[in-house]
Formats: sequence, C-alpha cells, structure tokens
Amino acid sequence: MNVLSKIGLATILVGVSWLTLSAVQNQGKDVTKPYDAPQNTSVASPSSEMMKVRALPIPKSMEFAGEKVPLNDTDVRERLDRELHVNTYWQSNMLLMIKKANRFFPEIEPLLEKYGLPDDFKYLAVAESGLDDVRSPAGAAGFWQFLSSTGKEYGLEINDYVDERYNLELATKVAAEYLKKSKERFGSWTTAAGAYNAGNAGINKQLERQDVTGYYDLLLNSETSRYVFRILAFKEILSNPEKYGFYLDKEDLYQPIATKTLIIETPVKDFAAFAKDNGINYKILKIHNPWLRDTYLNNASGKQYKIKIPLPGYYESN
Repeated sequence: MNVLSKIGLATILVGVSWLTLSAVQNQGKDVTKPYDAPQNTSVASPSSEMMKVRALPIPKSMEFAGEKVPLNDTDVRERLDRELHVNTYWQSNMLLMIKKANRFFPEIEPLLEKYGLPDDFKYLAVAESGLDDVRSPAGAAGFWQFLSSTGKEYGLEINDYVDERYNLELATKVAAEYLKKSKERFGSWTTAAGAYNAGNAGINKQLERQDVTGYYDLLLNSETSRYVFRILAFKEILSNPEKYGFYLDKEDLYQPIATKTLIIETPVKDFAAFAKDNGINYKILKIHNPWLRDTYLNNASGKQYKIKIPLPGYYESN
C-alpha cells in the first residue's frame, strides 16, 4: 500500500471515529434540526419558529352592533376567516390602522354616540377609508366616503371652496342619518352596514329576489359579500391586536391632537395669511380642516364655519 493510500485509509478511519463519537454524544438529542449554529457567531441560525406562518383561530362568538354573527354557518365562518387572514398578514397596513385608530377613535366615538349610532360603526369608517381623507376612483370622499350627490342630498356643502364630506363631524352626522334610515328599513344594523356599500335599493332588491331577511343569507357581488366581514375583521384585530401578533408601545401610536375652534362668518382672502395669524402654517391648517378646498373662502352668504386650530406645542415637540 503506497503512502497516499495509507493517508486515505487513516482519514476514513478518523472520520468514522468522529461520526461514532458524535452519535454517542447526541444520544437522546433532537438531531433532526438542519443545523445548530455555534455559540457567539455573527451568522444567525434559521429559526423554524420564525419560518412558520400559522392559520389564525376563528373567534368562537362575535357580535356587530349588538347583533350576533352566525358563526355556526360554515359560509359565514369561512368568509370571516378570509378577512382575518388577509388583514392580519398585511402587517404594514394593519400596523398603520392601529396607529391611526388611537388618534381618530377618540374623536369618532363621541360623535357616534351623539348621533345615535352603535360604537361598532367606527370600524365601518376603517373599512371605508382606512381613516384617511381619501377620494375613490368613483368620486366618493372623506372618512365616510360619500358621493357628491349623496352628500348634497343630506345637506352637505360641496363646491370649489368647501367640501363638507371631509368635515369629520358633519360627515359622521350624515353617515348616522343614512344608516339609521337603513336600520329602520331592514330591521338590522348588520344589513344596514351592507346597504352602506351596495345601497338601500340594491340590498332591498336582493332580499326580495332571494326571499331572505338578512345580510348573512344573501348571495351578493364580491365587494358587498366581503364588506361586512372586513368590518368584523377590523373590529376583532383592532380590539385584540396582541392576539394577532401586533405589539405597539404607547410611543408608537399616533396621539390625538388638541385643537381649539374658531368661528368665522366672513370671507377669508388668504388662508396662508390666516394660518400665520393663528400661529401655524397653511399645511397644518389644511391637515386639520381638509374640507377647505381652496386658498381662500368666498363666504358671500355669511355662513358660519368652524375652523380647527391645533393648540401650541404638538408640532413643535414632534
């Protein structure tokens, strides 16, 4: 046997001995893990727990505006299951919803109480707009997403200078009026919520056509079919964020901003100058009064408007 053969044989024997020793040392240990990282290494080991994406448990019971969700119905349970998963695992969006809810729910909740809507309808505003003054491709606007025609029908001023769909208090009042009429018509807050998406006439037509009495028994288009379940998912996750893996400290949340109210009954020639006169700039003025749509207000009728001005300190300290 030549020298190279002797070296090879010796290497094999050493390798076998090492494997035998390793097997003995690992008796009783879990040796199915792909690899165990050494101590004090800069290379992180793959974590089987981090790699797992688990299915979420469906709540055993749930209510909307005091009305029971029929989770014993397989279709209802699976539709809720879908929206819980879609919204939980869209983590960036849900984190922002939690942050914004901390700022805006304290403003919305007393308005709902004032205008006679159950508190759960704040989650409808989340589903509608994500708590942003957005405008949809169809032209619906504000937290409550009213079309111009609907807003005007309910008395909101909408023109080149003012669009009260972006006025949270006035728009909440209109939403309450609309939803309470729907509740009177259908006898259910849940069906009223569905009608907020599809329209009262659309829901009524399907109730008659399908010979059923409530939202959960209706076969509807994809958007309206998912609509109430999105609201339910937002309620469940925002009410129990840690249950769904969302951990935020107090400093992570957007805080409510204290404001004072100025009442004006005259034209305003220049809102940039108006803002400076009140210790802020035009940007901050528009953030708190998005219903002002131009740089000036031609208030020929002498109508009374309420303008919010943030109290000193918040923007300076942030």
